[in-house]
Amino acid sequence: MVVDAHQHFWKIARGDYFWMDDNVAAIRHDILPEDLMPHAKACGIHATIAVQAAPTVAETDFLLELVEGNSLIKGVVGWVDLESGHAAKELKRLSANPLFKGVRPMLQDIEATDWVLQASVLSNLSIAADFGLSFDALIQPRHLQAIDGLARAVPDLRVVIDHCAKPVIAGGSDAGDVWRRNMAHLASHEQIHCKVSGLANEYGAGWSAKTLQPIVDHVISEFGADRIMWGSDWPVLELEGSYADWFDCAQSMMQQLSDQARAAVFGETASRFYRIDGPGRDNQ
Repeated sequence: MVVDAHQHFWKIARGDYFWMDDNVAAIRHDILPEDLMPHAKACGIHATIAVQAAPTVAETDFLLELVEGNSLIKGVVGWVDLESGHAAKELKRLSANPLFKGVRPMLQDIEATDWVLQASVLSNLSIAADFGLSFDALIQPRHLQAIDGLARAVPDLRVVIDHCAKPVIAGGSDAGDVWRRNMAHLASHEQIHCKVSGLANEYGAGWSAKTLQPIVDHVISEFGADRIMWGSDWPVLELEGSYADWFDCAQSMMQQLSDQARAAVFGETASRFYRIDGPGRDNQ
């Protein structure tokens, strides 16, 4: 089963997509499940995970309603106010829906690098872990040490690093020894996984399997295929390329792996992490 572990939907009129300025005008229009289907069919995708794109519980509810009954979309990673005293109640309510898989605060947009280490946030993430939920870390390299602290503070919380922590590789820049060292350190925590996603956008014009291979090689070598999952980051991806081109690029970058390892990267890791079943089966 091929799984896209990271894609988005939105309906602009809802009004809570604060990050959608003129820099993303090309994708500032409604993106709904029917828009994803042709891409998924063309690339042989069997399942996807829809990830939040607005810091509101209302958007999480919107996504859960949007994907209900859709046989392709197997789960939602949503948003909850993790600083709030009401977070436990929201987590309990949302986790009653088997499509709700985990939470994602938009850490990259929060000024305080160690925000996730606040006592209230850690307490609520411990509750999320008790509900069997996971944590998507939308981070930049500045957050890597904070995620290490999170892993130590809440060892039962399954964590996945979105977009390889957005290494600074624009125009061919080297990701740097600090990124490599800190990613290797995070990989020492068995609960932490990594998504190979978003790299085309981080590199910009000229991205290719050759230019992105060093990033992929490093995370594969440190995390191992059993903790790596591929994601499209569509439709944000369309700012720099197409779904099919990124899927083909990822396939090329993984060609040196064994059949078993490729199966993990392109489906088995995500299926296990997000607790999803095979195509055509109900989520449990």
